[in-house]
Amino acid sequence: MSSKTISDRVEALLAEMTIEEKAGQLTQYFYFGGLPDPEPGTEIHVVPSKMRAYVEAQAKIGGVGSVLFVRDAAELNRLQKLTVEGHRLGIPLLVGYDVIHGFKTIFPMPLAVAASFEPAIAERGQSIAAKEARSIGIHWTFAPMVDIARDPRWGRIIEGAGEDPYLGAAMAAAQVRGFQGSDLAAGENVLAGPKHFAAYGASLGGRDYDEVNVSDSELHNVYLPPFEAAVKAGAENFMTAYMGVNGIPATANKYLITDVLRNEWGFKGFLVSDANAVFNLITHKFAKDKAAASAAALNAGLDMEMAMIESGYAGIPEAVANNEVSIEIIDDAVRRVLTAKAKLGLLDNPYVDVERSQKVLNDPAHRIAARESAEKTFVLLKNEKNALPLDAANLKSIAVIGPFGDNKRDLLGPWSFAFDVNETISILDGIKSRVGAGVKVEYAQGVAHERRIHPSIFDGDPNNHVNDPADFNEEVEFAKAVALAKISDVVVMVLGEQQAQIGEQAARSTFELPGRQLELLKAVAATGTKVVLLMQSGRPLDLNWASENIPAIMNIWYPGTSGGAAIANTLFGDISPAGRLPITWVRSVGQVPMIYSRHVSHEPHNSDNRYWNEPGSPLYIFGHGLSYTNFAYSDLSLDKKALSKTDSLNVDVVVTNTGNRDSDEVVQLYIHQRYGTAIRPIREMKGFKRLHIKAGESANVSFVLTPRELRYWNAAVKGWVNDSTHFDIWVGGSSAAELHGEFEVK
Repeated sequence: MSSKTISDRVEALLAEMTIEEKAGQLTQYFYFGGLPDPEPGTEIHVVPSKMRAYVEAQAKIGGVGSVLFVRDAAELNRLQKLTVEGHRLGIPLLVGYDVIHGFKTIFPMPLAVAASFEPAIAERGQSIAAKEARSIGIHWTFAPMVDIARDPRWGRIIEGAGEDPYLGAAMAAAQVRGFQGSDLAAGENVLAGPKHFAAYGASLGGRDYDEVNVSDSELHNVYLPPFEAAVKAGAENFMTAYMGVNGIPATANKYLITDVLRNEWGFKGFLVSDANAVFNLITHKFAKDKAAASAAALNAGLDMEMAMIESGYAGIPEAVANNEVSIEIIDDAVRRVLTAKAKLGLLDNPYVDVERSQKVLNDPAHRIAARESAEKTFVLLKNEKNALPLDAANLKSIAVIGPFGDNKRDLLGPWSFAFDVNETISILDGIKSRVGAGVKVEYAQGVAHERRIHPSIFDGDPNNHVNDPADFNEEVEFAKAVALAKISDVVVMVLGEQQAQIGEQAARSTFELPGRQLELLKAVAATGTKVVLLMQSGRPLDLNWASENIPAIMNIWYPGTSGGAAIANTLFGDISPAGRLPITWVRSVGQVPMIYSRHVSHEPHNSDNRYWNEPGSPLYIFGHGLSYTNFAYSDLSLDKKALSKTDSLNVDVVVTNTGNRDSDEVVQLYIHQRYGTAIRPIREMKGFKRLHIKAGESANVSFVLTPRELRYWNAAVKGWVNDSTHFDIWVGGSSAAELHGEFEVK
């Protein structure tokens, strides 16, 4: 459909609508399709059956423009038919869903994908997720989450790309491309909805939903670049954040929404609030009532509210009548929502083929892609005396020990809803399949699954938890695990956090291994059997003892549906791990926040001596990761030593695989501005490339540094600057890269 045809159809619909119908198009309701009502007496704010009845009644009078949280194709067809045939204008619903890292096929968590340092992996995964979701009638995802997260106490760190804005921007753009594809009307892609605009990851103390106070410099140099990258990649939607940013709620922040997003970056799509965020302008004590709340959000540039039954946008008619918001602003918002529906082809066909959807959801190629993605994400933190890879030919027995060794649900990670757990390959099953019947593989859980002290918003779904049986005796199981370790050739120990212990409403005040996991690790290590530690983690849990005493440690994140197979392939050397840390792995929670790109202090020589009780350095640095081979860097060359502020710089380096195994390597480029009109970080990533290099071979790797990579937002001038200065440049395999060069900008 041409842009003129879309415009004509949108204007024709808009001309027919009442103010109440316009308000309806700007309202999105949770529908909770398929969720049962709670047991009598259960404390819950929304009863699903009542919510569904309310939404269906609103649909018949044009009171709803979008719904979310339905994952059944037949139910969505029914709901669309009710909406289209039940109202005179016949405008279909826009259906949203949290497709964060897969729909039915679960891919690794976004932070894990960031650890691959390969945007193509992110793009491929989200393309498959979009195809599965669209096949059942979902048109829009509330993803990617592109919040920079520098405080790992914050549970939602797992949903983003970590601490670095350059890496975050690359992953943001890749996910937008994967979700949206090249033709939204073709029926295999969905609208991307980058969130949470903006700076949600900087909440006080890492506490979810808490306020955010960031400097202008931090906002523009750190937190906004991934959002701008999403705009340039063509994102059709943005979601605003819950909390206040420097005292102004993000949902009604005209500076962010209109001045930056729309005017500076040229965003043309529509914006939606996070859940209840317009109504909660009243809760924030920012707006006095629904009319004032809706006016504040609309005047700031927000288009749609995501709501429960209590909708702030119910106040739109009153706000218009009171001249608190103009009808022109209302029409612009409705126009943007209707345009999105037209681009998706919904005005012509809002229905899906239920039979075809099942074929898409069960495509075995998707499970293969999930495995290949997971294999790219694992970070080998330590590998003393080549403890890995394991050699199955020289093993007679393997002990898999720990609460996550034979655990399918937790392997999928949080923000997974439409999965079939029976399709998931556990670590135990993956190892058994890889080594075959010739090696005895046994499992012992060892310790109990420690539950959260405070319940999660997702606790109502029994699929979100792995519960120990009522007769689970931890002392007996602990002893069984130690006994098994003693008689085995090697122990693969799987520790970490349950998926419900990270994610939304899952902040932590400590990083200790939950429950008795560390005690079990020490007891197993004391048997003398070689231990390989797999960490199921999305934040830097305390590995101080393990890093001193365990020969091999690999972070596996939450690897998804095919995770067990991917892990087994990596343990036994079919794949050489090449993931790199997208976060700084601190020694303790007291070091938080700690980032690699800090500013130079007046005593840089004391940077590792800031704490009297422990080193001031992290346990593992940003960009760190080992492989089953070694790489050497040489012949760094710059095509010029001096350049103007409008010139680009070509950088070349030779990378050689000096070991005896083929492997991927992540080549990383960092810069430092020596002086200028502001203090700049000691190092900043400005380039990375992942490539495969065969044993004994070399590769020439090229980067281009444009003026954009060398600029920064300066708080003194309130804008972007390129200083006349000298730069250092390093290229290597981590943020500690040593191969050095320098150049001047005149």
